[in-house]
Amino acid sequence: MPHFLIEMTQTIHRKLNESSAARWTVLFIVSVVMMMGYVVAKEMSPLQYFLELPQSEGGLGWSSSEFGLFIGSRGFFNVYLLMLFVSGVILDKTGVRFAGMLSCVLMLVGTAIDYYAIVIASPVPATEVTFPTLGLDHTMVKDQVLMSAFGFAVFGIGYELCGITVSKVIVKWFSGKEMALAMGIQVAFARLGTALALLGGPVLANYYQLSTPILVGLFSVGLAVVIYLIYCAMDRKLDKASVTDNKEEKKAEKFSFKGLLTTLRRPGFWLITLLCMLYYSALYPFLDFATKLMITKYGVSPGWAGGISSILPFTSIILTPLFGGVYDGVGKGASIMILGTAMLTVVLMVFALPLHSSLLAVALMLILGVAFSLLPSVLWPAVPKIVPEQQLGSAYSIIYYIQNIGLMLVPIIIGNVLDKNTVNGVVDYTAAMWVFSAIGAMAIVVSAFLLVLDKKYHYGLQSPNVKY
Repeated sequence: MPHFLIEMTQTIHRKLNESSAARWTVLFIVSVVMMMGYVVAKEMSPLQYFLELPQSEGGLGWSSSEFGLFIGSRGFFNVYLLMLFVSGVILDKTGVRFAGMLSCVLMLVGTAIDYYAIVIASPVPATEVTFPTLGLDHTMVKDQVLMSAFGFAVFGIGYELCGITVSKVIVKWFSGKEMALAMGIQVAFARLGTALALLGGPVLANYYQLSTPILVGLFSVGLAVVIYLIYCAMDRKLDKASVTDNKEEKKAEKFSFKGLLTTLRRPGFWLITLLCMLYYSALYPFLDFATKLMITKYGVSPGWAGGISSILPFTSIILTPLFGGVYDGVGKGASIMILGTAMLTVVLMVFALPLHSSLLAVALMLILGVAFSLLPSVLWPAVPKIVPEQQLGSAYSIIYYIQNIGLMLVPIIIGNVLDKNTVNGVVDYTAAMWVFSAIGAMAIVVSAFLLVLDKKYHYGLQSPNVKY
């Protein structure tokens, strides 16, 4: 190849992340992969009503506690086996290609186990479980539930690894550019996955059978494996074509535990970690139980209760990129966090009140959709302002680890609360909603402290992301 062509090729590849087409293509690929993961993560949430129906009526006879155990199981291995820490180190040591592919395979394997448990395994046998840390003390749990929980826990390893990998990919390609907008679009794709699961799950289960939405989820993560292979091919081709840039990239991304310890000493990092746990522990478990809430408290039909729940993610699909663009250009990230947590808490408190209008439920979900968009649009782009890129993989893994503690425990707690507040098959959601509200109130306090620390340490949370 002539020398001028070699130089031209190297120049093109060195500036690949400067190409809008290349950046947005990468964003689309990883966003679709993440969306597929979210489809499976939420596919069982709107099926609570069907899972708890007696076997004679086509259900599996699960209790609310068993459903809560299953929902919380996604974080079991990540929390108790410290798999998120391992995932963070794997990401920082091996790079986004290996870590991303590993995450997709784990999601596929976990979903396959879930499908086997729900479709093939018998719902009759039960095993005594003694697990005080999960609120289970000498409790009989169906073997089917335990097998499903195991599969969901395996899926959870891949799901969280996928999350931190995608975050690092976006930081790599959009640093100093439209990073908040890019993360907002990625979140929008994730919300689309959630919405499709919430809306489509009950419809498929109602008109076909309970196993149908799970089969759709299995197909989704299988497709994610194929799609991520496309990204890997692009990334590998780029590395081979630009040897110099690859060496510089590896040098820039060199991981050190000393650097990580420096990050861990920053109070802003721990506040944003705590905020992430509180916010998502109030929101996601609520969404897991929201479909049955709509049926039992607001009188919505089982086939369409998931539709009201899906208002929340559908709203965020539009608003999250919009708010991300605002953060890129205007800033005020910490202030937006306070507003988002305040809206979340107020809505959850209203859900606790003895009001039974389905129109009110729809209005509350619309407002919650705004809150669902505000905080994520600024929270995730705020992390690289506090954490150096070299430690992002490990830092994200710590954030996700703490988040998983909340996402594991809160559904189990809520499931037990609902069982204790069920009389003659009628569920009273008041106590459960006040638990959610209390978590939201704590998130407001943490957001306020984060604003104070930003002024003291100059993290730049209130500053725009786009550098003109």
